[in-house]
Amino acid sequence: MAGHSKWANIQHRKGRQDKIRGKIFSRCAKEIMVAAKQGGGDPDGNPRLRLAIEKARAANMTKDKIDNAIKKATGEAEALNIEEVRYEGYGPGGIAVMVDCVTDNKNRTVAEVRHAFSKSGGNLGTDGSVSYLFNKRGVIELTADSDEEQVMSVALEYGADDIITEEDHTMIVYTNPDSFETVKGALAQANLTITSATITMIATTRTVLDKAMSEKLLKLLDLLEDLDDVQEVYSNADIADECLSD
Repeated sequence: MAGHSKWANIQHRKGRQDKIRGKIFSRCAKEIMVAAKQGGGDPDGNPRLRLAIEKARAANMTKDKIDNAIKKATGEAEALNIEEVRYEGYGPGGIAVMVDCVTDNKNRTVAEVRHAFSKSGGNLGTDGSVSYLFNKRGVIELTADSDEEQVMSVALEYGADDIITEEDHTMIVYTNPDSFETVKGALAQANLTITSATITMIATTRTVLDKAMSEKLLKLLDLLEDLDDVQEVYSNADIADECLSD
């Protein structure tokens, strides 16, 4: 997986929007609730919940808020009737865009998502229209001072798919979802410093955009990510470097 950093592109979008919107806790709480609702409230037996709690703690979410989200999902507190829903569509230039939401009102959510696409020169597609262009993968980022040989040795032994060293010397380990927890645990056990770890959607092929088209796409992503029900937005675009600065 050589070439321009796909993960840096994704991380730029996430970090930029987190700072703009200040909705990190809401996203974390919804992810915890969905994970607990689907797999139970015990993180030891629910890998998705365990990962959601790790993300919430990294965002400085308090233990009380985490516990309350779990209780809402498992019926120990007043619960919200929330569900996951995914929308697929095309942005400017035919760029594939996939939007994961958590909502208590699908009619409201789809109307808001459709409006964002239409306003930005895109259009909402049907189920499956772009999802085939993405694979679900684990992504583990390690610090720039990590020993490359050690990372490769440990990660590959425990089932990693690919390892990339970025231009700033940070290392990115890719896994399939099933081996994600095993690889992450092995890297941590080897005293390697993990800066982020998540399971996400990665485009199998990408389209390089010039500055003008990148700016058009970013307007759509901004509109989508500003919606309360939106958890994650994915695209198969490589955004122009001049648009990647904060």
